[in-house]
Order: sequence, then structure tokens, then C-alpha cells
Amino acid sequence: MATSIAEAWRKRRYLAAFVSKLSDAETECAEVQTWLDFAIKCAYVDSGRAEKLDGEYEEIIRMIVAMINEREKWVIKTSEINGSR
Repeated sequence: MATSIAEAWRKRRYLAAFVSKLSDAETECAEVQTWLDFAIKCAYVDSGRAEKLDGEYEEIIRMIVAMINEREKWVIKTSEINGSR
């Protein structure tokens, strides 16, 4: 997840690539939440700890979705790349 966010940040001059990488990060967060469910069922982690982690991942997902929804705010515009205003 962190690597997808880092890749998105580096690709923020390309809107579609930026959104794609953020979407990958969102999906990876959901995957971790699924693994947490398995970890509880297999008694690898107690449910209280897993619920806390799940809540933290929900917050991360909210932030990623906000970045996707407000993508224009985050991408580098061509004029910024060329140094013009």
C-alpha cells in the first residue's frame, strides 16, 4: 500500500496514472482488512487489536478516496512543469 502511494505521488503529473496507483493503494488496504479477518478467525491476533487496525485502515482508505475525488488538487499541471504560470 505504501509503495503504491509513493508511486502515485511520483506519477502525479499524469492524472490517469496517479488515480490508478491510488486505486491500487485503496485495493491493497481492503486486502489487508481481509487478512485481518482471517487472522482473527485463526487466532493470530485478538479481535480488539484487529478492530483497531481495521479502523486505522478505514481512515487511510478515506484519505486515499479523498485524494482520488480531489485529484485536480494533487496533480502537477503542465504549466507547473514548464515553469510558466
